[in-house]
Amino acid sequence: MNKKARFSKRTIFLILYLVFAMLPIYWMVNMSFKTNSGILSSFSLLPQEFTLDNYITIFTDSSWYSGYINSLIYVGLNMVISLSVALPAAYAFSRYRFLGDKHVFFWLLTNRMTPPAVFLLPFFQLYSTMGLMDTHWAVALAHLVFNVPLAVWILEGFMSGIPREIDETAYIDGYSFPRFFLTIFLPLIKSGVGVAAFFCFMFSWVELLLARTLTSVNAKPIVATMTRTVSASGMDWATLAAAGTLTIIPGAIVIWFVRHYIAKGFAMGRV
Repeated sequence: MNKKARFSKRTIFLILYLVFAMLPIYWMVNMSFKTNSGILSSFSLLPQEFTLDNYITIFTDSSWYSGYINSLIYVGLNMVISLSVALPAAYAFSRYRFLGDKHVFFWLLTNRMTPPAVFLLPFFQLYSTMGLMDTHWAVALAHLVFNVPLAVWILEGFMSGIPREIDETAYIDGYSFPRFFLTIFLPLIKSGVGVAAFFCFMFSWVELLLARTLTSVNAKPIVATMTRTVSASGMDWATLAAAGTLTIIPGAIVIWFVRHYIAKGFAMGRV
């Protein structure tokens, strides 16, 4: 009886938690199928005047759908560069001991904990001088300051769990370092690569301050485009809700593919 009581309490708690967590998402999806007048005039759990006009606006207006394309481009660039830089750096921290290694590792993490607003003015002046303003590279390179330290920290934890004897055995067998790293070592830490890629994606996908300041027209991301719903006539709640609903989809897809890797990262204490 006690076990059944504990089970029922746990089940009720989980159900209430899921309802509480999913309620904002459901309400946003619900609003995306309404008109602005329907949103402001009544409170309803289901759309009384169901419409797809908000989604049609997003998929037919280039200023809207180009925001998703721009975001995917610079997020993809940032993920590739971040992992390319973090993999050898994490390997060095996990396998070698050198003067100041602990201090350098701590310095990397402090960059990740710094608010993006601190780097806003230096990046703006630097990119204005170099002609990188309003390009995908501007945002992708700026996000490296935050994603590379996190990726190094995550990957170093996974790499430290791999025995050093594997490295030594591969060298004895005549493997060069690039061949060993790509064919033997990298498959062993693929879960760590998946976790690092996920967190790099999530930061770049939702970050607003740098992305909005360093772009204006050609590379404007969706998070910055969504702010254009505010005008003198008021807030376009319906279109904003539809854009927000579509913004969740890429993150949900990434989470689906790396969900097992994230669970392993939690088990190793690196997430």
